[in-house]
Amino acid sequence: MPNGTFSIVIVGHGAAGLTAALAAAEEARGAGVAADIMVVERAAEGAHGGNTRFTPCYMRLEAPDRLSADFVEDMIAVSGGRNDRGYFERLAAEAPATMGWLQSHGVPFHNPVYYLSVGPPRIQPIGGGETIVRELTRAANAAGVRFRYSCKAERLQRDARGAIAGLGVTNAEGAGETLPADAVVLACGGFQGDADMLHQHFGSGGESLRLISPGTALNTGAGIRMALDVGASPAGDWNGMHIEPIDPRSANPAPVVLVYPYGIVVDRTGKRFFDEGAGLVHETWEAFARDIHFERPGREVYAILDSRLRDITNFERAIRSEVPPFEAATLAELVALIGVPARALEATVAGYNAACIGNPARFDATDKDGLIAASALAPPKSNWARALDKPPYLAYPLIGAIAYTFGGVATDTDARVLGADGAIAGLYAAGEITGHFHGTAPNAVAVLRAAVFGRIAGRNVVRGA
Repeated sequence: MPNGTFSIVIVGHGAAGLTAALAAAEEARGAGVAADIMVVERAAEGAHGGNTRFTPCYMRLEAPDRLSADFVEDMIAVSGGRNDRGYFERLAAEAPATMGWLQSHGVPFHNPVYYLSVGPPRIQPIGGGETIVRELTRAANAAGVRFRYSCKAERLQRDARGAIAGLGVTNAEGAGETLPADAVVLACGGFQGDADMLHQHFGSGGESLRLISPGTALNTGAGIRMALDVGASPAGDWNGMHIEPIDPRSANPAPVVLVYPYGIVVDRTGKRFFDEGAGLVHETWEAFARDIHFERPGREVYAILDSRLRDITNFERAIRSEVPPFEAATLAELVALIGVPARALEATVAGYNAACIGNPARFDATDKDGLIAASALAPPKSNWARALDKPPYLAYPLIGAIAYTFGGVATDTDARVLGADGAIAGLYAAGEITGHFHGTAPNAVAVLRAAVFGRIAGRNVVRGA
């Protein structure tokens, strides 16, 4: 602690890093601790914010001051019992206060309708993740936090006792530099931006996964590697990722197309391959998108719909691509546009239509409606089985795009990074870099947990000074 000043370096400028920086500044001021707090960000100024900047930023609360009573049990259930209960209990306990704290710093919330369907309760910052990045950056600057842009974190340094003593970086001029630090908070995301790690953990094809937003590319696994190099324990599901179906023609970030349950999906051979109505979109999109990338010919499929899509109130809310679908008056004309075999697609649609024996008046895009296809249909269609017979016909191309990975470093409920012998002195982590998800990403929890545990990390860094 040179000159009596406690030095804190935070790696990453997304929700986790910003909440850590601002919380540390406030904790230091309240405790009368002289603290030098610096955020190191790989991106240039103006391109900062990582995944947070581009996300719609849904958060799993009924209101900013209230979670549902079954929140923790849902978190355990979605992982098949593998998620750490203590971690999610702490998340639940701290979430309302953290949302109130964000509001106090200029982040307003509302209760959006999530795409088209019902589901767990959610709130959202007005303006999405970009609002969090903008308002917390402003507040952190006002609190005296320093920012170093175009600065790439490379390695952690320890003292003779094994405690964190500094961070080696490559600065904006391309030169190596050591930043002294009494503590470091790693908040720099998962490894979705590193092709080699994706190949290592997901196998052949992992290296070619499309990234869901420009911010995703900055999450190179550097923080994970640095932590493991100083003895951090790995944690989480290293074969797990959050991946979504997007329109590959789109230039938008996260251009999801989530109307596929209301029609059919075919691969490049013109055949169906899964139950499009197996669940609400947040229950099926990960497995669906992963299957597209790793199992389907050409890693691309087509959602086929008819004009009834446009009869669904606010259907546009479920489509974030700015590119209109392929559209044709007949199936024969449609196949000419998308390039699948004509006879195969026509046979697929005919077989599907024949299996749509339920009353189409029961169709309800907002919830699982029980409108099931005849049992002879394979694969089945468990909801929204309504014939495609009202031209024009529409087709959206879909590929899988990765948002974040699940494997990371072990942390406790105080956001301390854990090694074989317990917490590593002076090292904290929050957000995607921590390994607390297994199997399937809990819906609307990624940014929530980044903000909550980022704030916990920032406060505890100073309390450990």
